[in-house]
Amino acid sequence: MSAEFAEKPVDPKVEELEDELPELEESEISAADTPQSRGEKKARKAIKALGLKKVDGITRVTMRRPRGVLLVVAKPDVYRSVNSDTYIVFGESSVEDMNAQAQAAAAQQLAAETETSEQTETAAQEDEEEGEVDATGVEDKDIELVVSQANVSRSKAIKALKNNNNDIVNAIMELTM
Repeated sequence: MSAEFAEKPVDPKVEELEDELPELEESEISAADTPQSRGEKKARKAIKALGLKKVDGITRVTMRRPRGVLLVVAKPDVYRSVNSDTYIVFGESSVEDMNAQAQAAAAQQLAAETETSEQTETAAQEDEEEGEVDATGVEDKDIELVVSQANVSRSKAIKALKNNNNDIVNAIMELTM
């Protein structure tokens, strides 16, 4: 057994590695990506066997219950029956109480009303400080229109009308913008 090996110089190829690694993209975790229990896996397999089709594009499912309670599935996997309007929803559900949300909304609305009443009181004080403004050359109907549309005092409306040569539209724009 004689074999002749020709020795050839081997040129090793050198790969240059980048020092910077590409950043990973953040992706939304859907219900399908979360760990599934054995029962859920069996149910999904049975659904596929029944011929139900997956519905894409649904980001939230809410189901109303008595007494203002909602069952909410944030990131659902939804399947629909081909023959009827029957849906099957997989995902982690949570309970939302609509009565508590309504109370919170009422509290926010009350706070907003209080704030607006304070603003109207300060506007009324400003009106008292301004006193009467000379309304010569300005029609009363124009003044009333500007006051009602811009929600300002009579004196501010007169000043705006005089600044804009009795142009109602420009006066209202000046006061509201």
